[in-house]
Amino acid sequence: MGRLSRRAFALAALSTLTTASGAAAAPGRPRGRAAIEMRGVWLATVSNRDWPSKPGLTAAQQRAELIAHLDRAAADRLNAVMFQVRPTADALWPSTYEPWSHYLTGTQGKSPGWDPLGTAVTEAHRRGLRLHAWFNPYRVANHGDPTKLAASHPARKHPDWVVPYGGKLYYNPGLPEVRAFVQDAILDAVHKYPVDGVHFDDYFYPYPVAGQTFDDDAAYDAYGGAFSNRADWRRDNIDKLVLETAARIRRIRPTTQFGISPFGVWRNAATDPLGSDTRAGVQSYDDNFADTRKWVREGWIDYLVPQLYWNIGFAAADYAELVPWWAEQARASRTKLYLGEALYKAGDPAQPPAWQDPAELSRHLTLAREYAQVRGHVFFAAKEVSADRIGAMARVVADHYREPAGPPRRVTGRSAGSGA
Repeated sequence: MGRLSRRAFALAALSTLTTASGAAAAPGRPRGRAAIEMRGVWLATVSNRDWPSKPGLTAAQQRAELIAHLDRAAADRLNAVMFQVRPTADALWPSTYEPWSHYLTGTQGKSPGWDPLGTAVTEAHRRGLRLHAWFNPYRVANHGDPTKLAASHPARKHPDWVVPYGGKLYYNPGLPEVRAFVQDAILDAVHKYPVDGVHFDDYFYPYPVAGQTFDDDAAYDAYGGAFSNRADWRRDNIDKLVLETAARIRRIRPTTQFGISPFGVWRNAATDPLGSDTRAGVQSYDDNFADTRKWVREGWIDYLVPQLYWNIGFAAADYAELVPWWAEQARASRTKLYLGEALYKAGDPAQPPAWQDPAELSRHLTLAREYAQVRGHVFFAAKEVSADRIGAMARVVADHYREPAGPPRRVTGRSAGSGA
């Protein structure tokens, strides 16, 4: 389907029949699909974005805010919450490996007096929600000063693991000991809690910062000998993290899903003919060294949620172009495809005119229903689900989520890499 016809389809979604309330009625979904689909929301804790509203609240206040987010998700007939429990190489549970997050108390390493992850799992399940524990693998701090970290922090004990870049601190993905430690820290939560999923976001190697170089020379000299260039070596480091994490999750909790939410463009077609008809300034393959297309086509992970944070018709990265491109990558793969939706842009005056229309997101879901490979959506993020400043989420619920739906389950009995 060419660019013009995809845009024509997106515009045609506007002319669907209207309900008595005036909302556009969603087209019929093939039999059996409506009952099972991902309806997720990200609940971000980094920089206190969604929760808790600020550091230093009492345990009762924090718990009440968390419960309110879960209640809202259930009321909107969502069925999964991606809860960020390791935002900056720290923890929102009593971790064996890393200190308590400073986003809870204001002091890294200080106990908040309760167990946020344990509570989230219990209370989500009580409301019929799946709880996916969301981890950022390599970010250590959103500042560049190691002395601000807790004295017990592994990054202070192993300064050779850390790379300062862009005013922040990162673990070096090129060190095998770092890769093993990151997995151990993440899997501590999987051992301790019946989480329904392990979820990674889009930060692998950090996004490029103009005029700066991510200094992994020593690691490349030590471990990159089998590769003709640094970029391929970096991608292999991330591939190993993905494959090894997937295998270890299966050994610990075979029904726990493993999913990743990368930047929405793998590569532009101008860079690679296999890429999408986009002109994005970032490409995950080249800039984050994340070969997201391969992970899907090889079936290494249970689900992928590309962040398609653009409106229909956006010139550089058209939502109507990216949906069929990703659907094609997921064809014949065991990896389920969900789409990341930019609820946070709805009603933001700094965004293009399309985002001032409460129906823009609903049109996304209408368009995506034409592709059988798309098995649901995840919305960024919980604060906007609650605020819903122009009613965009209410429109999605009215048009598409009138009845409850169960989330897709993990396909068991196949090994990662089967490609089936």
